[in-house]
Amino acid sequence: MTKQVRAARTRQALIRSAAIVFEQHGYGQARLALISSGAGVSTGALHFHFENKAAVAQAVVAEASRGLLEVSGAIRRRTDTALQTLVDTSHALVDLLGRDPVTRAGFRLSCDGERVGEQGLPGQWRRCVRELLDEAAGAGTLAEGVSHEDATAATVAVTTGFEVLGRYDSEWLSAGTLTGFWRLLLPRLATQETLPLLDPSGTAAATEVVAAGRAERGTYEVGVAAPG
Repeated sequence: MTKQVRAARTRQALIRSAAIVFEQHGYGQARLALISSGAGVSTGALHFHFENKAAVAQAVVAEASRGLLEVSGAIRRRTDTALQTLVDTSHALVDLLGRDPVTRAGFRLSCDGERVGEQGLPGQWRRCVRELLDEAAGAGTLAEGVSHEDATAATVAVTTGFEVLGRYDSEWLSAGTLTGFWRLLLPRLATQETLPLLDPSGTAAATEVVAAGRAERGTYEVGVAAPG
């Protein structure tokens, strides 16, 4: 294994460990010693990669942001309409929030009162939703009279709200709960011609992307098990 590969794996291990520590203790109470210990490295190794705790938190948010961009892009390439892309991406996002500590920590750090001013993942998700709704309107699949701003706000509020509620009851982050939301909203969003073509439970595109992400994460976990 080259030094560059080992260093990259160590950095990723630190990011994942930091996500878990931030999730368990909050940003204010998180300690660098806990983060380095969780990654199986020394605090010196942590400082080689990150100047301080703020830099670690920024890396967690950036990694979560990268993951969301990859998921949304992969799903868009597999779907025929912007509205189905929106549904599928929301299913993939809820799946990530349920199983991936980096995604959860990325959202929570973005909303942390101690780190006000960083728009982070909620802002990124809001832009993604708005862009897909604008695309649907341009393609003539969005119903007339739908406020893009209101539809964006409702979608972002519900999906990110599921993450907050899911901290206490995992059922909120289930595919069934999100499907119920889309069954309620899609008849308002889609034209009569488009609605029968949409699947509120998500299509194979969402399933494939989620499965690929799980496989990649499983491989990654094996790769970073050793200290570095």
